[in-house]
Amino acid sequence: MPRNIKLITLLVFISLNLSAQKSIMSYNIRYNNPNDNENWWENRKLDVVEMIKYYSPDILGIQEGLNDQVKYVDTMLTNYSFIGVGREDGNQKGEYAALFFNTNTIELIATKTFWLSEKIDTVSIGWDAAMERIVTYGKFRDKSTNDTIHVFNCHYDHLGEVARENSSTLVLSLIKKMKIEDKRIAVIGDLNCLPNSKPIQILKTRLEDSFEISKTPPYGPTGTFNGFNLEKKVTSRIDYILTRNIIVNSYTNVDDRRKNNLLLSDHLPVLIRIE
Repeated sequence: MPRNIKLITLLVFISLNLSAQKSIMSYNIRYNNPNDNENWWENRKLDVVEMIKYYSPDILGIQEGLNDQVKYVDTMLTNYSFIGVGREDGNQKGEYAALFFNTNTIELIATKTFWLSEKIDTVSIGWDAAMERIVTYGKFRDKSTNDTIHVFNCHYDHLGEVARENSSTLVLSLIKKMKIEDKRIAVIGDLNCLPNSKPIQILKTRLEDSFEISKTPPYGPTGTFNGFNLEKKVTSRIDYILTRNIIVNSYTNVDDRRKNNLLLSDHLPVLIRIE
């Protein structure tokens, strides 16, 4: 085969391979709290959206977004749609665990919100949790391959140890009840616990931590929670993308900054690229 034809063939192969890759991001954007002063949402929201646009994840799960924040992100991301509800009333009150998806590459097939409690279908507080906690579920179709992926965007309680453990058990029970254990699955979100904790170990009985299985070494800080602290090294990893039946090509804890070098949120986004 002539060299120029070989080169063209190689470039076409690389192009097709890159187009087949998809990306998932999990990001706690920090709720709209004026007491955050220079880190207040109104001061950083444009930089947050610009970061999302730059990485252009096919699926983005956010945590802590209040209704005004979700609507702002939705307005600014013109080629995205979202699913999710406020956790305090199942409508617009309280924080969302919203799932945004790029409508150019992804199609929504089904969605449902579950409360992380003994009463998963109604607004409720579970076990020893301090407040309502939810998981937003979405079944999506990849428009380029027709593959489906099931995504669970979670925000576990920050105080209740029993609630966090039971939340992991509940998520696994949903997967079993849906009979999707042989499908492509991503459980993402702010789980408010460290990698060696019991809630994560429960999830890892059926799922894999993308940080550990990435084909290339994880990039960025080892942790995800920064607390808006510019001086302290980010080592506490409490945000996750756990997968099943998915090949993870790369994993990144995104450490981008605002234009004034302040942090975008008190959490770093987690970004994976998958086959």
